[in-house]
Amino acid sequence: MATPSPPSLNLRAVLTETKRIINAHSRHFLALSVVFLLPISFSSTVYPTLHSLLISDHPLINSQKFFTSSDTAPPFLTKPLLLALALALFVSVSSLSALGSITYSVFHGFYGRPVKLLSAVNSVRLSFFPLLGTVIACQLIFLLTALVAGLLLFLVIGVFEMIGLEMELSSPYFVGLFVVVAIISLVVLLYLQVNWTLAGVVSVVEPRWGLGALRRSADLMRGMRGVGLSLMVFFGVWSGVLGLCSSVSYEWRSRDGLRNVVMIVLCSTGVMVVLLYHAAANTVLYMYCKAVNGELALEIAEEFASEYVSLPFDDGKVPHVVSVAYVG
Repeated sequence: MATPSPPSLNLRAVLTETKRIINAHSRHFLALSVVFLLPISFSSTVYPTLHSLLISDHPLINSQKFFTSSDTAPPFLTKPLLLALALALFVSVSSLSALGSITYSVFHGFYGRPVKLLSAVNSVRLSFFPLLGTVIACQLIFLLTALVAGLLLFLVIGVFEMIGLEMELSSPYFVGLFVVVAIISLVVLLYLQVNWTLAGVVSVVEPRWGLGALRRSADLMRGMRGVGLSLMVFFGVWSGVLGLCSSVSYEWRSRDGLRNVVMIVLCSTGVMVVLLYHAAANTVLYMYCKAVNGELALEIAEEFASEYVSLPFDDGKVPHVVSVAYVG
């Protein structure tokens, strides 16, 4: 009797393994989510309300003084700016801390090791600056790519004007050229983003950061870019849906305090769950990529010598139980 072939290594396999690890340590990941992710989702959800409270119905907003020149910015403009900067700083620090602790926990949970809350929180101290360096390197390359695209557009416009073509903003030549350059730039940025899906995980579990983590991620993603893209689209769609729901709920909010609280809690919880699963799924994908590249089998053999372990890989498949033991 033929045995059924194991399922392919795809988005479903990654999400299934992610769910298994989170369910196995549900209280641990709930605690991490409350400590690191809930403040991010809550602050992002209530930010539009706070912003509107600072600028709406201000006595100067419709007065003639608003349009007069002044050496200093009006206080109702300074406060929203400071609020936005404070939120950006808070979200950045909390995001890096959450990524470090969740990645650490999933990495150890994948091997079946004990996952302790204190150890996960302490791991933030070691992973924060490598993650920060990797994020800065990634953003600098994205910025450089955008600048190169802008420079290319400027040079092409100059060449067209030299041969006598008018390149005004309303010109169909300019619009067509802009669309082409924009599409090429987006494709390049998307390709880089997919290649660097595992850069954050690498910065936490390996002694690499910055450009080294980006190169390592690109190496691991060879042959797995389809899964990485699927993962990105999956969580991107869910993030977009939650963002849309948050925007709609903000528009529908009345002065009913209880209704506002319920909407904020629902949106914040949804964003928290998506952030948790996204960070955990990237770590699981990292483990699968190592397996596909033949790096994980020896590590598991060394970790669990003479024990029965479940290897969630086998030539691109989600697999079966095998026995590993040292010989000699």
